Amino acid sequence: MSEQSRRDLAQLLLPVIRWTPERGFSDARPLIDHALALGVGGFLLSGGEQDGVRALAKELQLKSKHPLLLAAELERGAGQQFAGATGLPPLSAITALGDIESLRRAARLTAREARTMGVNWNLAPVCDLDLLAENPFMGTRSFGSDARTVATLVQAWVEATQAEGVMACAKHFPGLGRALKDPHREAVSIDTPADQLKELDLHPFRAAVSGGVASVMTAHAAYPALDSSKAPATVSREILQWLLRQQLKFDNLLVGDLMTLPGVCEGRAVADACVQALRAGCDVLLSPGDLDVTLGALERALDDGTLDADRVKQSVRRRLKWAQWVSPPNDWRRPSGADTAWGALLADKVLRFEHGVVPPMGGVTEVAIVDDDDDVEGRRADRTGIVEAMRVAGNDARIVSAPTAASSGPFVIALFADYLPNKGRTRLRDSTITAVRALVAQAAAMQREVVMVGLGDPRWVQQLQMEVPTIVAWSGDRVMQQAAGRGLLRKR
Repeated sequence: MSEQSRRDLAQLLLPVIRWTPERGFSDARPLIDHALALGVGGFLLSGGEQDGVRALAKELQLKSKHPLLLAAELERGAGQQFAGATGLPPLSAITALGDIESLRRAARLTAREARTMGVNWNLAPVCDLDLLAENPFMGTRSFGSDARTVATLVQAWVEATQAEGVMACAKHFPGLGRALKDPHREAVSIDTPADQLKELDLHPFRAAVSGGVASVMTAHAAYPALDSSKAPATVSREILQWLLRQQLKFDNLLVGDLMTLPGVCEGRAVADACVQALRAGCDVLLSPGDLDVTLGALERALDDGTLDADRVKQSVRRRLKWAQWVSPPNDWRRPSGADTAWGALLADKVLRFEHGVVPPMGGVTEVAIVDDDDDVEGRRADRTGIVEAMRVAGNDARIVSAPTAASSGPFVIALFADYLPNKGRTRLRDSTITAVRALVAQAAAMQREVVMVGLGDPRWVQQLQMEVPTIVAWSGDRVMQQAAGRGLLRKR
């Protein structure tokens, strides 16, 4: 194995750099140094503060011997990952406005903020159709259920993003809209007939390819109708080479989703899954496990012919092509104050008011938090955004565990419940329903009106079947919490 071949293989790996509120990027320093020494092709950034991310991105590019791909999942604006950047409503909330120009502007704003931080690859948009309420992780991440409409929106997002010099990524090929299990938790098989998949599920991906999308991300799910071996798409030559490359004529960068997820590595070691993914047609791999172990497995596979040397070179060239296309990071088209102000207004605009008019709040507003998502692994927004937004507007808003005599105004119940990776369920917990009903009964005993705020996909708050004034805020992200707080005080 030549040193050049080893460095070529390293370029196809993109480890994850995780930020923590307590230690920032400090815990990731050993990984960063080792990964750069190996010559990886980039990193996936998870969390951070805007200025710190900008400094880190600059450092990574300067220390690397080749231009890097610096990716982040920014489906809901740069603020989804990076504190200080603009958070945006979920894709389905923007789509519900019926205004494609708002979608384009959201994509542009996201790309501009990412670009100024040095993040050159947005792992969005989601091209999966929202077909099943039983899908445990899709929800508001999708543009919708109509394939043709979603295709139009996908192409608009891709074109607006890449016009700003940031790569877009169509995911998760060939579509996870029909999944009944979560690939973050277990192996998934989608048993839909091939003609239905090709007619509907693939339609948004065709639009993305037509729009020149820089990258496509694979799905960690098996599609027996497309590959009788029942291998997950990420490791299926039939799906990646024959369907995507040859039939859909996609010739840009193909990325394997997080390779440490059970959806692809259940029944196989992570390093073995990485070998199989590259052999199947992936060009680069996110979160490839232990870098030394995976790189060793790739070297052995190249030596024994499991991996074709020409295929590896082709992937190296594709990665470099796109890393050069987005390089170097700079302040080109830095977002203006008007851009970021528009982002906040968009969050207000997508709020949905149901079951009557929200009554005027009292001088003191009591807000009870009921969190159906508190057992879900992963980083979540704090739960103080509603009261903070109300306080900024002059209202004495307080988080309470139950209604008290301090207020005679409407009692607000904020329900955090959404379709989330790792949640693994599509129904409210019995304890959540019991908690909400108890709060409603306590408020009624004090002759106080109740207002519900649903911070997540609208289908979750609907499960309560409560006919009280309700604000649907689409997600639990801080930007939507703050919009809900302003919505409670909005004059009618």
